[in-house]
Amino acid sequence: MSLPQVLAAARPIDGGFAATVPADWMQGRTAYGGFSAALALIAAQRAADDLPPLRSATVNFVGPLSGDVEVRAKVLRRGRNASWISAEVTNESGVGLTATFVFMGPVEASSLHLHDVPMPAHTVPLDQAVPLPERAGPSFAPNFERRFAQPRTEEKVPEILWWERLKDTEGLDPMVALILLADALPPGVMPLTGSVPISSMTWLINLLTPLPQTDDGWFLLQALGNYAEKGCSSQDMAIWNTRGEAVAVGMQSIAVFG
Repeated sequence: MSLPQVLAAARPIDGGFAATVPADWMQGRTAYGGFSAALALIAAQRAADDLPPLRSATVNFVGPLSGDVEVRAKVLRRGRNASWISAEVTNESGVGLTATFVFMGPVEASSLHLHDVPMPAHTVPLDQAVPLPERAGPSFAPNFERRFAQPRTEEKVPEILWWERLKDTEGLDPMVALILLADALPPGVMPLTGSVPISSMTWLINLLTPLPQTDDGWFLLQALGNYAEKGCSSQDMAIWNTRGEAVAVGMQSIAVFG
């Protein structure tokens, strides 16, 4: 069941909407983080009219989310060119996700230009990348097409680099579709640990474009682990389009149980 289908079946409630998390958007005992964050963003977008583009999101994965959920958002502040909106996703067990979204319009007086997020030099081109098995990975994986973007090597490095695209984007806001996609990689340290239980705790993503664009829906996703100790892992994240232009950067804190 795609996100557009979930939204079509959602019902309005005070401050937001109620929806059901389908089994094919689950990751273990909770909803896939990108799915929950996308629901929160949709509620935030509906909380105010004429919002400028999304430029940053801070997400906290508080507890498991499954089954029927309620998604609410409220405006924290609307400035002259920036707006802060908070959102939360709850179920019968309480709060599962909280998020703060910052929407900001262009500052025409700014003369600063800096674009220093190059695509990794070792990236395998999309047309040469080998597809991942359709059913490999968690329950939500079949919602995406995925290809390996790293050269095959025996060396174990704390990096995951895949080409990915969402199968069903019909009617989705491009930024919602990007948030839905952006958390789809395993943790960057997974090549060092193998398949062990993990739990995302926090996620910060900064958008480098007001309108994500690419060719045929494909984006390059990178998760690069830079710290892991006593079960706590930190990683940098980035997303590029097929033209090599960076569209988002971020970082994430992940609990690794193994």
